[in-house]
Parts: sequence; C-alpha cells; structure tokens
Amino acid sequence: MTQPLTLIATAAMGLEGLVKQELQDLGYHDLQTENGKVIFKSDFAGIARTNLWLRTADRIKLHIGSFNAYSFDELFEQTKALPWEDWLPEDAFIHVVGKSHKSKLYSVPDCQSIVKKSIVSRMQDQYHIHSRLSESGVRYKIEVAILKDHVTLSIDTTGAGLHKRGYRHEQGEAPLKETLAASLIKLTNWTPDKPFVDPFTGSGTIPIEAALIGQNIAPGFNREFAAEEWDFLPASIWDDAMEEAEDLANYDQPLAITGSDIDHRAIEMATNNAMEAGLADLIEWKQMNVKDFKPKSDVGYVVGNPPYGERMSDRDEVESIYRALGGIMKDFPKWSVYMLTSHENFEKHYGVQASKKRKLFNGFIKTDYYQFFGQK
Repeated sequence: MTQPLTLIATAAMGLEGLVKQELQDLGYHDLQTENGKVIFKSDFAGIARTNLWLRTADRIKLHIGSFNAYSFDELFEQTKALPWEDWLPEDAFIHVVGKSHKSKLYSVPDCQSIVKKSIVSRMQDQYHIHSRLSESGVRYKIEVAILKDHVTLSIDTTGAGLHKRGYRHEQGEAPLKETLAASLIKLTNWTPDKPFVDPFTGSGTIPIEAALIGQNIAPGFNREFAAEEWDFLPASIWDDAMEEAEDLANYDQPLAITGSDIDHRAIEMATNNAMEAGLADLIEWKQMNVKDFKPKSDVGYVVGNPPYGERMSDRDEVESIYRALGGIMKDFPKWSVYMLTSHENFEKHYGVQASKKRKLFNGFIKTDYYQFFGQK
C-alpha cells in the first residue's frame, strides 16, 4: 500500500488543459492528458488535496487496473486478478457503473454485472467468505469504462460531482455548472486587483467562483467526499488538506466583484448563495438591465453567460442585448470581455470580431467562448 497511486481527474471536453495546469500548480508533474481526463501519480494525500482544490475537474477516480478484453470471460478473469481486497473491506457496498464505446463488449448492463460478480468472487476468496457478501458497509462506486476494447476499472473518490461546491441552494432554469464557471474565469488573465463584472449573473455562480479564486479559497472547503468514509485512508490526510487550504487562503485580498441581472429574483438567489459560501461581503449585487451597465474604471473584466436566444421568440431581444453590450464596451477599450453563447452570430451583433474563440460545452449545448482582449 506504499506504492504510488494512479488517480484520474475527469473533465468536460475542452477543459483538460485547465485541469492539467491546476494539477501542476498543486505540485503534480507526472501527468498524462487524454480526452476528458488527466491521469497522474500521487499518494494518499493527493486524494484529499485534489478533491478539495480542483476547480475545473468533474471528479477524482482511483485507478485500479487496465487491460484489453474481447469476451465476457476475459473481462471476468482479468477483473478478478486485481487486488480488490487492498481497497474494499469485506462489508463494502459495491455499486458498479459503466460505459462502453467502439468495443466488442458493448452491453453496459452485462459488463457491469460481470464486473460486480468478478469482484464479489475475488472478495469471497480473499476474505474466506462462503456465503453472500453482506454489503452492509460504506458504498464504493466502481466504474468499468471500455474504449476500443481497452478496459479501465476505477473507484470514484468524490461522490457528488466536484461542481457541487455546497453553496448553491437556489438556482434558475439553466444554471451554469460551478466547474464551468471557474473554467471561464481561469481562461481569462484576470487578477484579483482588477474589477470583475458579470452582467448576466443568474444565481451568482460566476462572481462567487471569481471570489473563491480571488482569495485562493479551496472550492471543496464546504462539502464532503465519498473517500472520507474509506477505512484504508487515514483521517489525517483530510485534516492536513483542510489545514493547508486554510493556510493558503488569502482572506485579506480586497476584491471588486459585481454581479447584476435584470431579474430581482436572480439577485435574491445570488445573494443567498454568496451568503452560504461565506462571501456575502465580497460581492456587490445589483438588479440592472445590461443596457444600463457602465464601467466605473478604465480597466476591468466582464465575464458572462448571456441568454442564447435558442427560442425564436427570444431571439430579437437577445440580439439587442448583444448590440447594447458591444456599444457600451466600445467606449472602454481597456476592458476585456468574455462571453459564452451558442448564438452563431454573436460577433455580428456585438459589433467586434473576437480576439479569440474557444469551443466549449455548456451541458449538452455546443457554445463558443468569445474573448475580446482589452488594449494594454
């Protein structure tokens, strides 16, 4: 159990580079990036630290083994050959989930069933149990992922996805995931000494994530993780990770962050969520039409997830919002503007061609992240 662990940080497509950078910032350097994930070596402490600190990843998985399998017999035998008793106690509640893509073993329910039977068989042998396993203990979520006949088996350390920070008790109709909101900020070169405005704030996710980043507060400080219940992980790793997070937080960093929205109910939600996150004093909330927005300084950042106008009945109003924002920002050339939208003609209505565009998914919606860099 002293050997280094292999961990997998999963990420939304297009955000793997941000997750890799975050891992490097945490001191992990043996990194391998693949579609939707970054694989890295760690020790036990890394399970706690990465769950607590990663802002842009979806979850952290403990890699148990990988192999090729072309038949159910191979899947059973090679799964059984892995040392499950190193990780699972004899009373573990074993919950197997799965996915398969471009593989001979394409029936996910069958693969899940076989992996479960195989693990149970291994556990019965290793723990000398001649009856059914009780499965009365802690839940272990095991994933069988098959891609082009290559099987990866892992245990989820996170529990509820990392976007569940614990502060968002209220949200609107189409909330932006906290991990994506943090990614939008990380894709800018904003620094905490500069003004930051989200004029389409909804339930306040972007400004709240900006405040967490600005004061270097670990995004997982307000929640629990599945692996906290695992017997083989010493409790001290969680205590040490929380102590490190407390030491690294910069609560004295002044911030100028504003979130505004035309809907007064959104502002109430955002205010309540900021209070839940312990950031009530750091963010200014305003009920305001974006057409009334006027920057108060020469330099700053606007980051937003405006309405997309996906319903034809909304399209004219949405396009007028884009035009209004473009017209306002034209008079503030040193401000940088970053907008996420699925509207293909955003630049035309905004009135300026973006300095850079990046394709991202907001849930299942294909979007572009339009980046307009302010003059130096």
